[in-house]
Amino acid sequence: MASFNLKAFMAMIFVFVGCCSNVVFLELIIKIDPGAGNLITFLQFLFIAVEGLVFTSKFFTVRPKISMRDYVMLVVLFFGANVCNNYAFNFNIPMPLHMIFRSGSLMANMIMGIILLKKRYNLRQYSSVAMITAGIILCTLMSSTDVKDNTHHSLKVETSYSDFFWWCVGIALLAIALLVTAYMGIYQEVIFKRHGKHPNEALFYTHMLPLPGFLVMASNIAQHWSIAVNSEAMSIPLPGTSWSLSFPLMFVYLLFNVITQYICIASVYVLTTECASLTVTLVVTLRKFVSLLFSIMYFRNPFTISHWLGTVLVFFGTILFADVLNQLMDAFKKRIQRRHDSPLPTSVEYIRL
Repeated sequence: MASFNLKAFMAMIFVFVGCCSNVVFLELIIKIDPGAGNLITFLQFLFIAVEGLVFTSKFFTVRPKISMRDYVMLVVLFFGANVCNNYAFNFNIPMPLHMIFRSGSLMANMIMGIILLKKRYNLRQYSSVAMITAGIILCTLMSSTDVKDNTHHSLKVETSYSDFFWWCVGIALLAIALLVTAYMGIYQEVIFKRHGKHPNEALFYTHMLPLPGFLVMASNIAQHWSIAVNSEAMSIPLPGTSWSLSFPLMFVYLLFNVITQYICIASVYVLTTECASLTVTLVVTLRKFVSLLFSIMYFRNPFTISHWLGTVLVFFGTILFADVLNQLMDAFKKRIQRRHDSPLPTSVEYIRL
């Protein structure tokens, strides 16, 4: 009889709560200042690094299980991918396209697997990646017909290049981030096989080591911090008094974005150590789909029939690649068989997540 995995179940819940909430606060920030990507990335890295310093590393008194050489390589990839993903908002990239593009990680993983690991895949997997690729291309082409300059008014600079040119730069950044993330996944898999899985340690060092890299972006971060400081004020009344506290609205959004990002990424790290890759793929894919629906409906982002078709291709391609239907059917048949063979049909059975 399989036992109920409470740790995995709670990780799944926190993936949805943390990641979906994070997308909401990210979009609220982007609505105010589309170019705040570097500021957001810096605050996220700083928060997770400080938390890890106190609770995981215990101020560097706990010796790391994975070598610093491996972490440095992992950090370069992780830092580059995050900066490219967040900085892409500075180049006229709408949130729905951003989420759909990032959902193409399976396609990038397959390309890297073929090139670096000489892997071979079956027809189902090639078909699924073709669906994902077609979906991303369709959504990208549809988005290219309505490109707008969404740079914050205080940072607008007239150039000889068109809005479409900068949109292409944003697409290039997303493509680079996708390939770097795929390579990072392969490298991370090699490290974990060599040293074992240490999710909290990896979370800390991949966020602490890149902090000096933000010095090269100091002026950009300072510009967008100034925009945050001067954003619309939000007042919070103090109970039982006539006083109230006033904060820049963007500060509130940044705070909740950082907290929910920590919940999201920490939960994903736990999930990868507790569940099979199929379960992780299902949870992350479903989470992205829920976030996309919320972004379209709540924030009224433009989304045509062609966008919906592209989205369906991306998400169904992901499900097909993971062979979800066959594996779910196999799991269901095994459960029925266990019940049929059980000498105690009245006993309670739990399915391991």
